[in-house]
Amino acid sequence: MIARNEDYFHAFNPKRFVVMTPDKQPQHYRSVNAKCQVELPNSPQRYTALPEIESMEKKTGIWGEGGINDANVAMSATETSTTNSRILGVDPLVKKGIGEEDFVTIVLPYIHSAKEGVKLLGSYLEKYGTYESNGVIFSDRDDIWYMETIGGHHWAAKRVPDDSYVVAPNWFSITDFDFKAADTLASADLEQLIIDHHLNIDGDGSYNLRHIFGSHNDSDYAYNIPRQWYIQKLFNPSDIEQPDNPDLPFAKKPEHLLTIEDVKYALSSRYQHTPYDPYSDRGSDAERHAFRPIGFQRNQELHILQIRNDVPAKIAGICWLAFGPNAYNGIAPFYTNVLDTPAQYRDTKPKFDINNMYWLIHTITTIADDHPKRYNYTIEALKQNTLGDGRHVIMLTDEEAAGLSGKELTTRLEAANQQIATTAYNHAMKCLGDMVETGSLQIRLNF
Repeated sequence: MIARNEDYFHAFNPKRFVVMTPDKQPQHYRSVNAKCQVELPNSPQRYTALPEIESMEKKTGIWGEGGINDANVAMSATETSTTNSRILGVDPLVKKGIGEEDFVTIVLPYIHSAKEGVKLLGSYLEKYGTYESNGVIFSDRDDIWYMETIGGHHWAAKRVPDDSYVVAPNWFSITDFDFKAADTLASADLEQLIIDHHLNIDGDGSYNLRHIFGSHNDSDYAYNIPRQWYIQKLFNPSDIEQPDNPDLPFAKKPEHLLTIEDVKYALSSRYQHTPYDPYSDRGSDAERHAFRPIGFQRNQELHILQIRNDVPAKIAGICWLAFGPNAYNGIAPFYTNVLDTPAQYRDTKPKFDINNMYWLIHTITTIADDHPKRYNYTIEALKQNTLGDGRHVIMLTDEEAAGLSGKELTTRLEAANQQIATTAYNHAMKCLGDMVETGSLQIRLNF
């Protein structure tokens, strides 16, 4: 499993869930923002993506964000990261390079393994440069690789151990790095660049890339570090750490096997059961607003990309998807070996439309935020029922699809996706209706 929250700089950036078939894939790619032109191979695969709505693509770019291709390789891009002036002085960012707008579109259709994804994106970074610092995740049925851009043209990646998880907030995450190890990849000249420009501040012969290339700004202690601390606290509750520790480990072995439910909770969290929860009565006002929550107003979508290795390859890829602020949504599973996606998740409009899951979740959020305790049980029911019903449809469909192929298989998987989407939408509408009925009894304009 690889997963990420897509956040925006304000509350609304409508998203959609689509399938990109080879005939829709550009060969002569030109980004909207940086105007960078990339000639792409003439052999794209079909893949799922989470781009901007169509009316915005010509204005802002595609921003594909995450998906799974025909080869059952998943990619999530990007987690915007931070860096420092030492590396930017050596390798400045490239104003007309590639970035988050482009990564999924120019890489995911052309790769057949997670490691191949790292290498292809690395070659593009070296050729075109990038205008921002980013973290990218690739996975297949065997491996997960976490990759970070460094300066304008450099990069490093590390394979995540099979028994471990990684939490990456918006700052440089990779710590210990062995350039000669089988589980690392990097720009060919990266180690020499560190040596030549005296970038290794530890001075002990080891390489901690977070120390070398990352930031340690005052803002990191409120915006980034606490989010890493809280998720590691969820998955390793026996460990005692502080929310301002800048040296939390890159990868950790959890105390129990992680589930979809665990990942969804973590990416929707707001420091529950601590004084830092903005809705809590436990802490002071200063504590409740001390740290940037993980699930908050600016979430646009949450995807968990799962390549299952206990089922046939033709049904292995699942995109678990939730739209809108994650504290108030349910996540639903969708097969990715399909030619189309359900309308509730595909046809998002630029302005409010109750038929779109994106806008429905924003409606629920707008009501619930004022009285989170009043609506807590209703929201919890939405989350549990969406997940439970989605799991049940996947279980039944897996059994039926095992003997299908070709058009029959596609039709069956698309039908399952539609059933899941309709059920998820109905759960959200019931949640909204229950909230209206409950809230109407509390209206203060009464006599």
